[in-house]
Amino acid sequence: MTDETPPPAEETSIQRALRLKNEKIAARPKPPRGGRFQREQAAAARSSSKSKPWTSR
Repeated sequence: MTDETPPPAEETSIQRALRLKNEKIAARPKPPRGGRFQREQAAAARSSSKSKPWTSR
């Protein structure tokens, strides 16, 4: 990461680690949104949730 944003002046080591972790997570490729893939994922989650009542809110 050569174009890093300059950190705040009073950033602790824990805050720096959290910021770097969040930047790394944000840089990951995102799954496709919408379309058949999303419908298939939602259908799979719905079908498996019937046998796992503890996962519902």
